[in-house]
Amino acid sequence: MVGSRAVPAHETLFDEIKRYVRFEDEDAGWLAAFRAHAEPHFPRIADEFYDRIREHEGAHEVFTGEEQVERLKRSLVRWMTRICTGPYDGAYFDETAKIGRIHVRVGLPQRYMFTAMTLIRIAFYEIAQGALGAQAIPVRSAVSKVLDLELAIMLETYRDDFLARAQRAERLDREEVGRTLARTEHRYKSAVELARVLVVGLDAHAVVRLFNREAERITGLGREDILGMPFVEMLLPEEIRADHGALVEDVAAGRRAGADLLESSLRTRAGKIRDVRWQLAYAPSAADDEVVLFAIGQDTTDENALAARVRQSEKLAAVGTLAAGLAHEIRNPLNGAQLHVTFLERGLARAGMNDPDTVEAIQVVRDEIRRLSELVSEFLDFARPRPLVVKPTSVVSLCERAARVAVASDGDGAGAHAEVKVDLPSTDMVLDLDPARIEQVLLNLLRNAMEAAGSAGGGTVTLRARRKPRHVLLEVEDDGPGVASPDAPIFDPFYSTKPDGTGLGLAIAHRIITDHDGTLDFQSRPGKTLFRVTLPIRLSG
Repeated sequence: MVGSRAVPAHETLFDEIKRYVRFEDEDAGWLAAFRAHAEPHFPRIADEFYDRIREHEGAHEVFTGEEQVERLKRSLVRWMTRICTGPYDGAYFDETAKIGRIHVRVGLPQRYMFTAMTLIRIAFYEIAQGALGAQAIPVRSAVSKVLDLELAIMLETYRDDFLARAQRAERLDREEVGRTLARTEHRYKSAVELARVLVVGLDAHAVVRLFNREAERITGLGREDILGMPFVEMLLPEEIRADHGALVEDVAAGRRAGADLLESSLRTRAGKIRDVRWQLAYAPSAADDEVVLFAIGQDTTDENALAARVRQSEKLAAVGTLAAGLAHEIRNPLNGAQLHVTFLERGLARAGMNDPDTVEAIQVVRDEIRRLSELVSEFLDFARPRPLVVKPTSVVSLCERAARVAVASDGDGAGAHAEVKVDLPSTDMVLDLDPARIEQVLLNLLRNAMEAAGSAGGGTVTLRARRKPRHVLLEVEDDGPGVASPDAPIFDPFYSTKPDGTGLGLAIAHRIITDHDGTLDFQSRPGKTLFRVTLPIRLSG
């Protein structure tokens, strides 16, 4: 038996779920009382929630960037406030269903719904136990019920999406019955599914009719999502649709010959952009086969990034060899010049010649020799880098120290007008790296950013650390005027935007990060410049 209570004549789905878990007005009262104790903890719970997500590729893959993560944290705080406040009516049901539909749209796997609710549930239980004593029992019961309501409503949206996709697939199957089976069997026998390239078949209107397994893997889209949809609208980024999209449509319609190679890009389901080299093969076949164009793509994102890093490393190695020889040839004459300046000073002192202009001229020579000597030392640091001294290192502690040192060492320079902020995760990350060399990189980036942000009389510099499933990101961002050209070779030796710069700071930083098997890149526009260090998570043992 279900129970003795009567079922309302016009019971909604939400009312039926609440009746099943016995969610009553008393539970709503307990949640309202619990909110006052729990609300101060909501930002911390949101930080820990998304730090946990960063450890899992399946969940982390749906993110498009850190700005989205910060928006989602604020949304999670509002959600926790809502489930403790109510009212638990039809509008409440609609809002929760909307959240579930967003999860479906971005492709969040269902399993993370259950595990996410467990994280929230445990956090709320711990707060109730520590703050409410004997009253924690009814509060925990109310928390359990309301989270089960949330989970049930969100899973309904996954069910609706599954049914919609199944119905659409069934409709496609009905339209193709009788002839689709023979064509599909022939295509798959040709090992299209086993090819490690994207194979997309288009009809004369550039609508997708064939989508192989590799295309699903790279794009994150299933066949039920893409079949029957326009290739240009679903796969090409908006900024290249005008040119590349028109080419694909013209080739599919037979108005233009197929292109041997088309260097383009592709938009994944999560909104990320991948580099793809397409070969367009126009192949009109029998009347019963609507596929007239095969777009065969090779994902070149990693290949292009690796080639750029190799080119940069080769360039740095060649210049480093030259710098080492040049520094060696310059250092000996400099030492001799420094020695003779000292002899000259002593001789003038013994002769009682204290002419101010002469003394000043000798001091200028001494200062210039010292500056050249420091430049030679930088040459040697770049040309003959020291071996890494790798040990387990706290990323949070390293970032905090670099920020303190950068602020303390700036003195009265342009960077003194900049405010330095740190944005670090609540969970520390311990990596095997050379802490002194990585701190050298962070100090270089921070000082450059402080000078840029402070050049206009005041600005903000942010040092940020983030965990990804297999990497750690260290970012230095400033709101200064930006780099004049986004294509400027700022990592090349001797290239500098500063009037008195040597152009070796960023080159040395790039080499240090490369020695750690990481990457260093930048993005810049007026009002925002971001340098990003990516380090692999590679723990000893």
